[in-house]
Amino acid sequence: MTDTAIRRRAGLLIFPGLTALDMIGPWEVFLRLPGWAPVAIGLDDQPIAADGGLMITPQATIADCPPLDLLIVPGGGGVDALLDLPEVLDFVRGRAEAAQYGVASVCTGALVLGAAGLLRGRRAATHWASRPLLAALGAEPSADRVVIDGPVATGGGVTAGIDIALALAARIAGPDIAAAAELAIEYAPEPPMGAGRPELAPPAVLAMVETAFADRIAARRRLVEAAAARLA
Repeated sequence: MTDTAIRRRAGLLIFPGLTALDMIGPWEVFLRLPGWAPVAIGLDDQPIAADGGLMITPQATIADCPPLDLLIVPGGGGVDALLDLPEVLDFVRGRAEAAQYGVASVCTGALVLGAAGLLRGRRAATHWASRPLLAALGAEPSADRVVIDGPVATGGGVTAGIDIALALAARIAGPDIAAAAELAIEYAPEPPMGAGRPELAPPAVLAMVETAFADRIAARRRLVEAAAARLA
């Protein structure tokens, strides 16, 4: 696809501590959507380190971002630092209002949408461990893998970024184009352990992961409650 063929942009917000697959999954889908280009948008112009140290370089910043037709906010541990950054929440809120296809989130990126006031009165999904936090931000928590409620789309954890991008692609360009993108990336998951959701995981495995997440979720709850208080 040449630059002259690009008519629309899907912006993906990047920030230190994001979960790389949250953004890479949608990136791969929108690369294959005719007339679209994904754009990595940083808080500034410096490369960021995703979870585990993978470096990602922004192509634009929240200060000089070109017009977007869709904004996607990924998740990860770095989301916590965004929940009380007015410049980020203002950017997300403003782009959500201006973008023709609204705003989407992957995993805990939904908490950023919530802190920006975009989830009030809407159904929303996020990573299962953070799902209970959505209610404080005015959302109706959903266990669905993809939730589209008006101009706001949210998805479950990490790999759901591919699902939500394909659902949006079908809405934007039609099911055949979305199916072609799905085939191009050979998206046919067959999880070898079959434990990708809490209701499917063996109890001992679920307890192990909940214990590993406990301190992070407790700290995140305090940040979400503070964000909810500011919205009120």
